[in-house]
Amino acid sequence: MLQYPVQKVKLYLGETHEYTKKNFLSNPVVVLFGALICCALWGSAFPCIKIGYKMMHIASSDTASQILYAGCRFTLAGILAVFLGSLTQRQFLLPTKASLPHILELSLLQTILQYLFFYIGLAHTMGVKASIIEAVSTFVAIFVAGFLFHQEKVTARKMLGCLVGFAGVVLVNVAGNGMDLHFTVNGDGAILLSTVAYAFSSVFMKRFSVQDNPVMLSGYQFILGGIVMAVCGFFMGGHLSGFTLPAFAMLFYLGVISAVAYSLWGLLLKYNPISKVAVFGFMNPVIGVLLSAVLLNEKDSLGFSSIAALLLVCTGIYIVNKAPKETA
Repeated sequence: MLQYPVQKVKLYLGETHEYTKKNFLSNPVVVLFGALICCALWGSAFPCIKIGYKMMHIASSDTASQILYAGCRFTLAGILAVFLGSLTQRQFLLPTKASLPHILELSLLQTILQYLFFYIGLAHTMGVKASIIEAVSTFVAIFVAGFLFHQEKVTARKMLGCLVGFAGVVLVNVAGNGMDLHFTVNGDGAILLSTVAYAFSSVFMKRFSVQDNPVMLSGYQFILGGIVMAVCGFFMGGHLSGFTLPAFAMLFYLGVISAVAYSLWGLLLKYNPISKVAVFGFMNPVIGVLLSAVLLNEKDSLGFSSIAALLLVCTGIYIVNKAPKETA
């Protein structure tokens, strides 16, 4: 007799909880701090990966070992994401039969294709060019979300904000370094494909998270993608050595970066327009430069150009996220 009312109460409580979560995660202040946490974690990955390579004796030209190392990192990140997500949900996160194709697609785009193309391309192009091409992912994500999947409206204001933020990325990478404008297919072309894969993964994450838990999606796609990358790196001739406690601690930290940042990013994408979140990606290389100056003693990277780049990126983020004026 009481079963139907109890089910209605449970449904009501579930909808109320989802509504509260949506209100919280779509709050501009929460989006700002949440996205900045993600960017700070990703930005710290740039110098920490270099330190990790040094600890495990991986040369900058050893692409196979870099892919193997990344595979171990992402597999660990997936396990951590599922573990932390299960703790917060108070139940073990398991994929449903319907979510398996989503996990496969995300794993292919967000981990396997993005990072395989990235490491292959990085071995054949300059780091400066790679960073700038990677920043194009924000534009691609907004265009795909707006024109292909009609998830949001692409406006002149959003494009202006992206251009300003992109200018900041170009400035922080080019200043004092110079850049060869020659385009190479196996270098720049591979980085561009990596960028496109990441942009599509952001759009798909938002699309799939309507019915699936984004933390669950992030965790299992990392596990699958990490295993595939580790196998690819191994059969390409990659190897790891120098398994000391500090080296493992650095690998563990890199796993935490991916687990926390991608899970939080997925939650922000679920409850906000792609453009509102993706534009914060312009902060990654800027934070990376600033942290490299501190952690790797690359003092030459600090200067007026870094401050100007930071201001440009912040201005671009403000323009994209500024609410349009309401017409009477």
